[in-house]
This record gives sequence, structure tokens and C-alpha cells, in this order.
Amino acid sequence: MVRKTEEQLVIENPHGGTGSIRINKLLTSEETMGNVSLFARVVVNPETTIGYHQHTGEAEAYYVLKGEGFFINSQKERLAIQAGDICTIKAGQSHGLENPSAHSMEIMALVYPERKEA
Repeated sequence: MVRKTEEQLVIENPHGGTGSIRINKLLTSEETMGNVSLFARVVVNPETTIGYHQHTGEAEAYYVLKGEGFFINSQKERLAIQAGDICTIKAGQSHGLENPSAHSMEIMALVYPERKEA
């Protein structure tokens, strides 16, 4: 199967942050048999923050494709990130993201459900 991924979702003030992000959803939960909640290319516009928020029942990983900014981890440390870095958020942890620059930052975002021990 081949499908176009041109549809973009624009989110203003993501998770209580400032500015806006653009999301291209690449794979859905249905397409991954429930193994992935979201696989998307995300453009974090200039001077945009994704507000500090908690992941309940799911984990997330960011891979920075382009640009630089700051990742706020679960200990509220502000860590510099740039293209080639990966940021991981375990289920139950909180995080945020900042792009204070005049250029867009692009990331791949993977959100997946927490696995329960059998």
C-alpha cells in the first residue's frame, strides 16, 4: 500500500505551550495493530514550546531531524538538543520541548502503549 502523507494537523499552544506545531501523521494505531499510538513528522515552529506534560499509559521517543532546541526531561532539566539526538519519555514521565530559535525544528515522534508484564 502507498498513501500520501500531505495532510497536516496544526496545533496551537501545544500542551499549554506557546506558538504552534504541524503534525504529519505517518502511521496510525490501526495500521500498526495497536502497537503504536502515533508515528509522525512534527515541525516545531520558531519560538514555540510544547508545554510540560505527563504521559500516562504510553511512552514516547523523539528523533531530531533538523534544528536545535531544548528538551525538558522528567527531572525538569533543560537539555540542549540538535539534529541526530533522540529523546525518550517512559510511561508515567513528564517532558516538554522548546524551540527558541528563528528556524523550525523537525522531529519524528513515536508514541507507543505501555507494555504490561504478563
